[in-house]
Amino acid sequence: MKRKFISLSIASACLVLAAANLANAQRKHLPYSAANKSVKVYVTAKGTDDRMKQTETLTFKSSPQPVETEVAIFVDPSKTFQTMLGIGGALTDASAEIFYKLPKDKQKELLTAYYDKEKGIGYTIGRTSIASSDFSSGTYGYIKDNDVSLKSFDVSHDKQYRIPFIKEVTKAAGGKLTLFATPWSPPGWMKSNGDVLHGGKLLAKYDQPWANFYIKFIQTYEKLGIPIWGLSVQNEPMATQTWESCLYTAEDERDFIKNFLGPALYKAGMQSKKLIIWDHNRDLLYQRASTILEDPATAKYVWGIGFHWYETWTGAGMDFESTRLVNKAFPDKNLIFTEGCVEKFDFNRLNDWSLGERYGLSMINDFNAGTVGWTDWNVLLDEKGGPNHVGNFCFAPVHADTRNGSLIYTNSYYYLGHFSKFIQPGAKRIVSAASRDKLLTTAYINPDGKLAVVVMNGGDENIDYSLWIKGKAAKTTALAHSIATLVVE
Repeated sequence: MKRKFISLSIASACLVLAAANLANAQRKHLPYSAANKSVKVYVTAKGTDDRMKQTETLTFKSSPQPVETEVAIFVDPSKTFQTMLGIGGALTDASAEIFYKLPKDKQKELLTAYYDKEKGIGYTIGRTSIASSDFSSGTYGYIKDNDVSLKSFDVSHDKQYRIPFIKEVTKAAGGKLTLFATPWSPPGWMKSNGDVLHGGKLLAKYDQPWANFYIKFIQTYEKLGIPIWGLSVQNEPMATQTWESCLYTAEDERDFIKNFLGPALYKAGMQSKKLIIWDHNRDLLYQRASTILEDPATAKYVWGIGFHWYETWTGAGMDFESTRLVNKAFPDKNLIFTEGCVEKFDFNRLNDWSLGERYGLSMINDFNAGTVGWTDWNVLLDEKGGPNHVGNFCFAPVHADTRNGSLIYTNSYYYLGHFSKFIQPGAKRIVSAASRDKLLTTAYINPDGKLAVVVMNGGDENIDYSLWIKGKAAKTTALAHSIATLVVE
């Protein structure tokens, strides 16, 4: 009798659990409804003191059919696209060096501003260089000349600033950072021009030692307590720069991955490391992606395609169509923005509103084209836009004035924050369509079910509009030269 009672109790418990699971499953598949939901509006606007400031809370009203004379942002949470990997910035030698020139309280302020999920903008991605880049105080490497065995491999240089900085950042980010690494150049003796700088190509006889170099870097950093999530093959492989650079055609990169780097990663048990190709501008994105990914023997090693925004140097503008085409042609690979900054630093332009608007324009279009992650360039530079050992001074979202130990936040920081603070890793992009092209928009549904709808107005006039979701609408205004994140919960 007792045994029968226990069996009935277990059966009853199983039925309750099954019913709960069914209810949860049904709830997940119910059509999204904005009824009884509110909208918190966070705004950054030119000519105001609003900086990611909550300015209002909206409520929805029935609106079965919008009229054409009204402006609307149509959001459809039932249509989902790519999953958000994260948003962040590069942890360069320059950023690390300037960080340690700051007073302790300003160091803490910077880490909180970037990496705290509540008090800051919640960065989750980082990029760093393998050996030196232009944003280092000088050129340096990790091995002695002609050491093909890599026995002299030593990252002591990085232990002064960069490695401690990355550890501080990771701690501030809650103990986890999606960090990827990129080489700017092999050692000069491995190259056709005998120089770390000024382009040149990797000599064929050093293909394997150079592939082994990536493995050695990852192993060394991880032994020092810095996990490496992924790597790209080469920074800007079609640019002969005055700084560290190395040239690869698409065929060169394809064959280096297929015959050397890919097998080296697998041999070292690093199949899980995410390998990123290209890592250069959008203008040649399709040609590079198609050449490499149409070769199955190479494609199997590749996680995704990285890109920058510097095609604007040629006057071409930001070529978002290239990004969309690559996403459509190779939907099984990931798109990731790996670098961007505003060039030609000028201290007098730190309050220029166009700095942030360039970020907003790029990020909205990149995400709408299928990009899964977005990585800014230096997280911190000084009052000169450096240090940079070849004088290639640039803007960062935050600058330190080392003359007085202060931090200067450009509006780029806030424009970035309208995405990174409100769109969490794991969020799914959903439909967000503006009825007028004067408004730019993208939207995500976060893992907790909250919607984050970003709306940017780059024009000179305020625009009244409604956020419209499945027959419900909430009215608000996009201020001139503003960006807003509308959180629906």
